[in-house]
Amino acid sequence: QLQLVESGGDLVQPGGSLTLSCTGAGGTLDSYAIGWTRQAPGNEREAVLCISTDGGITIYINSVHGRFTISRDSAKNAVYLLMNNLKPEDTGVYYCAADAFSCPGYARGFDTWGQGTQVTVSS
Repeated sequence: QLQLVESGGDLVQPGGSLTLSCTGAGGTLDSYAIGWTRQAPGNEREAVLCISTDGGITIYINSVHGRFTISRDSAKNAVYLLMNNLKPEDTGVYYCAADAFSCPGYARGFDTWGQGTQVTVSS
């Protein structure tokens, strides 16, 4: 059974950068659509970006366009989320998620979830 583990969350100042990692165990991430979702306190979980098995990218939030990048590292069985020019509104718990077929239309559509990693953007 696929298990996902996130890492890389931290406290960062506005305008800073951060890279989150999602590593897989019990399965090959290349066989799944992998997405990053986030949840701020008091808010619903929202999908951020997703990469399909053929490399196609789905951007769910317009505000991250041009700032966030998702990529795979097949050798390390990992998926990364590179976040640049971070803003306070990017604060939240970031979850890696997998779907066995394709990038779903909404955050709750993923099949498998990691435990999350905290990202705080504050001066």
